[in-house]
Parts: sequence; C-alpha cells; structure tokens
Amino acid sequence: MDLAVKIEPKMKNLIDIKSLTTSEISAIAERALEIKNGAKPLSLEGKQAVMMFFENSTRTKFSFEMALNRLGATVYNFETSKSSISKGEDFFDTLNNLAAIGFDACIIRTSQEGLVKDTLEKQLMGRKFFKDIAIINAGEGQKSHPTQALLDFVTLREIFGNIDGLNLTIIGDIRHSRVAKSNIELLSRFNVNIKCAAPSYFRDESIENVQWVDNLADGLENADVAMVLRIQKERIQEKIEFEDYIKNYQLTDENLPTDCILMHPGPVNRDVEANSALLNSKKGETILKQANNGVYTRMAVLEMILGENSDKN
Repeated sequence: MDLAVKIEPKMKNLIDIKSLTTSEISAIAERALEIKNGAKPLSLEGKQAVMMFFENSTRTKFSFEMALNRLGATVYNFETSKSSISKGEDFFDTLNNLAAIGFDACIIRTSQEGLVKDTLEKQLMGRKFFKDIAIINAGEGQKSHPTQALLDFVTLREIFGNIDGLNLTIIGDIRHSRVAKSNIELLSRFNVNIKCAAPSYFRDESIENVQWVDNLADGLENADVAMVLRIQKERIQEKIEFEDYIKNYQLTDENLPTDCILMHPGPVNRDVEANSALLNSKKGETILKQANNGVYTRMAVLEMILGENSDKN
C-alpha cells in the first residue's frame, strides 16, 4: 500500500477521544510515526483552514500551523476581537459563514465546555452548514484535549513500542486538566495502568479507570512513566499553598526513579511541578519529543479528515 495515496481510517471531525474508535487511535499513531520516519504525506493543497484560538497557546497552535503548512494547506488566524462574535453573533452562525466563505476546516481552542460537540449537535436539530466544514478540537474546557492525548500516545509508542501493561503515574492538578482526562480516556483502552497522585484539592474522583494515591512516593512506585501537570492558576478560584505543594509533589532529579520516563504536556512552570535540574537533564528531553511529535500527530489527523482520498462518513 502506498501510504501517500491511501489513508485509513476515514474521519469527518475530531470531537474528543471518546468519539474515536480504538482502531482510529492506532491508525493515527501509526501514520504519525510513518510520516516522522520519512513517509510522504498527502497533499492538502487547495484546502483552507481557520484557526479559532480563544485561549493562549504555543505548542498546540504552532504545531497545527506547522502541520497544515507541511501538508500544503492555507492557514488563516481568526481574531475574536476583530470578528462579529464581539458584536454578539452566535458561534454557529460565525462558523456557518466561514463555511460559506469557503473554509474546509475550523480548528478550535476554547475554555467553553462542550462548544465543539454542541455546535455539531445543532446540525441534528435542523441548522445546516452552507457546506461541509470539518471541526477539530484543539483543547476545550477542562475535559477534552484529544490531539494532546494522541501525541502523548504516539510518544509512548515511539519509546516503548508495545504499551500493554505500562505503568503511568499522572501527578498534579488533575481536577482542572483536560490533558489528564483525555489521556486517561485514551490510554486506559490500551491496558495502561494509571495512578493519579495529587492533593485533595486537585483530585476528581469521578474519573474512572485510575488508582488514586495520596503521596508522591506511592505514585512513583513501579512507574514506567511520570506525567507531571502544571497548576492551572487561570482555572482555580481557591488559594493554593504552593510551598506545601512543592514540598510534597514536586518531581526532582533525586526522587524520579532512574528508569522512569518524564513527560509534561507544557507549559512547564519551572521549579513548581518539576525542578530545573530534572528539566535540564537527559530526562527532560522527552518533553521536547512530545512537542516534536505534536506536528506529526496533527499531520496524521489532518490527513485523515481533509485528505481527498478519504470518503467522509
């Protein structure tokens, strides 16, 4: 099979991890690593994509832009303050007008919970888009960040090959983390054993398929991977005792087990969730590998959604 000509599976949108089948997740990861290892990507020349980022972003925004550019698509940045949304236009109407103008895809990052799914569901209630426009979730609210979970999956597959039975510990602000929730949703399907180590104010025990532990030592016991999260100050109303958190939950070059891989979705708050000595060490390089894999993962997603050879479902 010529991987530059035929891409499977076929996708129309990327809503969240739950909406993906296990075979779709595996196919995205395999394709991302194929592109990284030299396979010719599909051409998306002639495709028009708009980036609607209502939250600040470095890695997600620029890796999507890089992915689109490498595939030959044209990229446009949507400026909320200069748009009709600032005049009160309904988001569905804005998106429908973008479809009418000629855009093929809209990549959305928002703090509004459920915006992507709600927008698509409005079509089922009688509101129609002028033409097909793909909607891609680039991070939404506190629950969903599918492409981050996919690129983390790609990184684990690249490092370990088979991840069945892998022991992963997620440390930090899990309650407010869409990255943690999407990763748990994805990796639990591939028989990854997941522990969550966090103080009570960062727990969300409604999350399934994880084991909660109270302290860092228990969390790191037998861990193959430690995924550390930043404290999301912008989503927290209560006062956090940072000194206490650092004392009890900060990863360091001394407490991280020798054979344990370090991961972090970024941005990193140095000397809070992980100390600089650890981040500057060889183990810190995996965090940059994640950022690098973000481009290939998003290329694979875009191929499967916008590739001309993929029949839309």
